[in-house]
Amino acid sequence: MNKEIKTLISLIVVFLLFYFVPLDSPNMGGAILAGLALVNEYARQHVLTCLLPAFFIAGAVAVFVKKGFVLKYLGSQVKKYVSYLVASISGILLAVCSCTILPLFAGIYKRGAGLGPAITFLFSGPAINIAAIFLTFSVLGFEIGIARIIASIFMAIVIGVSMHYIFKEKSVGTQLQINKDEDNKYSTKLISIFILSMVAILVVNGLAIEQNFKYILMLALAFITALIAKFKFKKESNKEWIQETWKFSKMLLSILFVGVFIAGFVMPFLPEKLIIDLVGKNNITGNLVASVFGVFMYFSTLTEVPILQAFLSKGMNQGPALTLLLAGPSLSLPNLLVIKKVLGNKKTTVYMFLVIIFSSIIGLIYGSII
Repeated sequence: MNKEIKTLISLIVVFLLFYFVPLDSPNMGGAILAGLALVNEYARQHVLTCLLPAFFIAGAVAVFVKKGFVLKYLGSQVKKYVSYLVASISGILLAVCSCTILPLFAGIYKRGAGLGPAITFLFSGPAINIAAIFLTFSVLGFEIGIARIIASIFMAIVIGVSMHYIFKEKSVGTQLQINKDEDNKYSTKLISIFILSMVAILVVNGLAIEQNFKYILMLALAFITALIAKFKFKKESNKEWIQETWKFSKMLLSILFVGVFIAGFVMPFLPEKLIIDLVGKNNITGNLVASVFGVFMYFSTLTEVPILQAFLSKGMNQGPALTLLLAGPSLSLPNLLVIKKVLGNKKTTVYMFLVIIFSSIIGLIYGSII
């Protein structure tokens, strides 16, 4: 995303924040302390045991699961069920955010991926970003975390297929090719064990077991991961893995902490009655409000979790909460402007309304059964 657009959004958010919350407000000191307290909570409870392993996993995926391998299966000559399936899980495979997905989407669409798989890829990329999913589990709970994964994959495919049949657009027939120099140097089995050993750390961290035993298991899994990296991978691969992990950490942690502070800061000022009136019930209105808010509001990767945590604490219903999780990360006003340049006004408008409609329906269903 253009840096000027991101800067403008940040300035608008800061302006609105201090416009509605004057500096001489008697609650200002408490709001600052609430923001710092929430940052402290995230740092203690979620960074070391949740986000740090997630960043290492994202770094490993970036190094060992090459983008070309994924993009290869989105070409026009690939069977539809394969291309839609790969596109729908691209967020886990590529660990990308809403900003990173845009040039990838434009590239595969122009090179022959077809409108349906390209749209599925566009939605799925940031929707099931691996770090955001683990943070959702850690902060918001297992049920909404699982619902987010399943609903995101389902919604990505349904929206992609809908766009394909609405516009009946044929791809140009170009097959996306994988570069030979991107071929993995290591076996799929070895890479799978390596990544799964890190995923297991996060799984163990979420188990309700005796704390000391939990830490022993996590250290053992970390030791296995280190042994594989030391004795099975080349020095250059390990260096690249650490560099990618650091890149994810540097890019996302600062954004997360700013988002967490803002969420904590505004919590004392959030009108609880307004939240309850708008999204406090699992009805059509509540879910539509959440979806429209999510579509037009800009959420940096990971920040949707603390922001949603603040809304939930003020009375937001679980149904609209899932709706916001589905609509928010994949779309925003800046993203829509970029997508419009690739797809044009008509396709962009239809895509936006499909996201609003399906996220609202899924949130309504989830809220009625939870």
